[in-house]
Amino acid sequence: MKDNLRDIFFQLLRMGLWGKGRLSASKPLSDEDWAVLYQYAMNHTVEGILFDGFSLLTEEQLPPRALRMKWTVRVDQMERHNIQMGKVTAEQFRDFVRLGAKPILLKGQGVASCYPNPLHRISGDIDWYFEGDGYDIVGKRLQEKGLLVDSALGFSLGYDWQRIHIEHHRRLFDIRSLFKQNYLKELELLYRDDEQSVTINGQAVTILAPELQILQVNVHILKHMLSFGIGLRQICDAAILYHAYRDKIDTEQLKLIYKKVGILKWVHVLHAMLVKYLGLPKEDLPFPYPDKLKVDWMMDEVWYSGNFGFYDERYLDGEVSFVSVHPDGARRIIRSMRLYFKYAPQEVIFFPIRRATARLNAFFSNR
Repeated sequence: MKDNLRDIFFQLLRMGLWGKGRLSASKPLSDEDWAVLYQYAMNHTVEGILFDGFSLLTEEQLPPRALRMKWTVRVDQMERHNIQMGKVTAEQFRDFVRLGAKPILLKGQGVASCYPNPLHRISGDIDWYFEGDGYDIVGKRLQEKGLLVDSALGFSLGYDWQRIHIEHHRRLFDIRSLFKQNYLKELELLYRDDEQSVTINGQAVTILAPELQILQVNVHILKHMLSFGIGLRQICDAAILYHAYRDKIDTEQLKLIYKKVGILKWVHVLHAMLVKYLGLPKEDLPFPYPDKLKVDWMMDEVWYSGNFGFYDERYLDGEVSFVSVHPDGARRIIRSMRLYFKYAPQEVIFFPIRRATARLNAFFSNR
């Protein structure tokens, strides 16, 4: 995509995120330009957010009628899917509680509730974490029901329920460093009394405390950056959470958490990126980032990667191997490790170790 069209893409993204602004373009967009914008919105799974920005466009700036209709149909499908996800989320939460488990909704619908239009935030699946022995309690119930459960990496399981994909996780945070696991458990206990709830389909569903919600989303972003990449949807999540929780978090404590987890330098770059590209007000951030911080390189990685790295044009001719379904999997991981070592060294060191260990455990457990 040409630089001027990329700039327009981010203008539309900011307008959709914050519900304000005006599109500044040196010349009207052609039908071909709009087709490219739509494809990139799909690649990054932010077509619903860009769609929300259309209400701020003049009649002359709107997409051509045919594409507008196609975009509207896509958003309608998204809304229907999210409504179904809401029904399943509420139903499952009630069922899990009846079993004696204490479920916590991660990402997805919980984050979507912070958006101006929650139905326009694409949610791929429903993610659950369980306090205590809830993971095993619910897993046993799934086996009794005869549901086909996939637990390929050993730390989570997945299955389909009412046409929605569900995942259960043993770990709350995607932090790979073995040196941080005890601290993460301490955090979980420390913030247990500060857990929130969000109303989904008439049901109050438990979500994490604001500090841990932000931490969980951000380390998930880092996890995918260390492998094959991540798209703009998750970057938008980070911006929206900071905006929604700006008056609810202990800013000094959150900074200390980032420092103890070993990702503060990376978080600084993320914060600067949210301000520069997504228009997050600096005052929404919990603490300032260093001046003259270079951030364009990380946004370039996000931009080229697309949703979970599946749209990276730099590797279209690469070969798929045992490492990953992504082309040139090994080379991409090594490149990511080099890029991020300066900003999160322990995560970079432990990432391939934990990945290999998980795959070996899954291999032997399935024999």
